[in-house]
Amino acid sequence: MSAHITDLQRRRGDYGIDAPAWLALLAAFAAGWTIVAVVLDVLGVSAVLVIVAAAFAVSQFLSTALYAYTTRAGKFVVWARLLAGLDLRGDERLLDMGCGRGAVLLMAAKLLPRGRAVGVDLWKTIDQSGNDPSATEANARREGVADRVELRTADVTDLPFEDASFDVVVSSMAIHNITDAGGRRKAVEEAARVLRPGGRLVVVDFQHTRAYAATLRELGLTAVEERALGWRFWYGGPWTAARLVTATGGG
Repeated sequence: MSAHITDLQRRRGDYGIDAPAWLALLAAFAAGWTIVAVVLDVLGVSAVLVIVAAAFAVSQFLSTALYAYTTRAGKFVVWARLLAGLDLRGDERLLDMGCGRGAVLLMAAKLLPRGRAVGVDLWKTIDQSGNDPSATEANARREGVADRVELRTADVTDLPFEDASFDVVVSSMAIHNITDAGGRRKAVEEAARVLRPGGRLVVVDFQHTRAYAATLRELGLTAVEERALGWRFWYGGPWTAARLVTATGGG
């Protein structure tokens, strides 16, 4: 299993940076506090204030490094384990809601030699650097799975698919981008609608996961669980830790 997971998380494509503006902001804070510490030291201000400013600088640099690790490496490790744990047969039809440049979609496609991996997105670069279907298509070719991948431009609150048309539905750090609670609920309802009875739902997000789980229970899905994913999925620190929601489609 460990060798299988290692192979899954090995990537040949370029998957960009999640919410690049936030990473830039963290880096700017780190640089800013560093400048403050240096200036205070040069001016001969109280050593205590210099130490405090330096401590803030170090903490911001650590947050920046952790964010960069999560978006470039950590999330791949976590998702490889999640997907491997589904024990897919290889002929399933899978949907990735908010697929972006394909980090999760193409990893899943490697497990579907006789299946189909469908990704939907609105392709907003504010959510992921270089987010564009052409980038995802290029990554699919690099990963050797282009023949089993399909991309659609679509809103996750109004999916262009029939009821019960997917064996697996996944989503990573996408639903929280919907700004209103009603829209997020609609996205979760859509995920449940297109999931076949007995199908598997796997959602990762860093906000609103309890609400997602509550909605899934209301909709009659079973085995609904919500839990933390650990430090590899921290976008800067535990205050932005991603959490997992899983469920099984109802009959």
